[in-house]
Amino acid sequence: MKAAVVGRPIAHSLSPVIHNAGYAAAGLTGWSYTRIECAADELAGLVAGLGPEWAGLSVTMPGKEAALAVAGEASPVAAAVGAANTLVRRPDGTWYADNTDVAGMVDVLTAAGCATGATVTVLGAGGTARAAVAAAARIGAAEVTVVARRPEAVRELGSTAEAVGVPLVGAPWDGAPAHARADLVVSTVPRGVADPLADNFDWRPGTVFFDVVYDPWPTPLAAAAVAAGCRVVSGLDLLLAQAVGQFEHFTGVSAPREAMRAALAEARAAA
Repeated sequence: MKAAVVGRPIAHSLSPVIHNAGYAAAGLTGWSYTRIECAADELAGLVAGLGPEWAGLSVTMPGKEAALAVAGEASPVAAAVGAANTLVRRPDGTWYADNTDVAGMVDVLTAAGCATGATVTVLGAGGTARAAVAAAARIGAAEVTVVARRPEAVRELGSTAEAVGVPLVGAPWDGAPAHARADLVVSTVPRGVADPLADNFDWRPGTVFFDVVYDPWPTPLAAAAVAAGCRVVSGLDLLLAQAVGQFEHFTGVSAPREAMRAALAEARAAA
């Protein structure tokens, strides 16, 4: 059986390391996981050409919205977020879309100590921010403040917040430091975008900071959070957690999480 991660660019992806280690640890001989370079507008054609030996696809940027469009059915969370990072081939040849980023974030944030009633600040308003809003709802957040460079992007997140049932308010990017003292701060912006905030954030010790960036690590904002006594979680934690959900979708067996974690750590150390 085959599976792969698809996106553009894709050469940097560590997903093959994680999944192939899982196959080996679970005794799934004959399973393989690779990378496929694929733009969003190429995804439908790629999926249509896959044979029955394909169990599923992990979908990264920029194809997460396109993944939802090519599926015959989507999970409620993928529909609410408006994006899917997982395509699972069903026995009848149709494809099912899910978003394991959300469940992965919930696992990571729960392990970091986030609890019901938390106040949440999300930096950025793109696709990953949608997953963060949905995860905040699942952990019982009291309110989510989305800090973004484009007000219209915050408005677009309103449908996701409404679908998952969490109050959402918007804030301008230049006002980000005023929202640093939330119980949870999630940075969903690309590498480098949040770096200028590192010297301005008034962190509250005990805040959980989750930065989806993991290369380079630590980011300036993560380093500042650590120095202030915050609990910091990196994108590597999410990469593993969302891969666990995909592994179980594709194979139907429990993921050997520790073997997958060890392989990821070894790959990062060797980079």
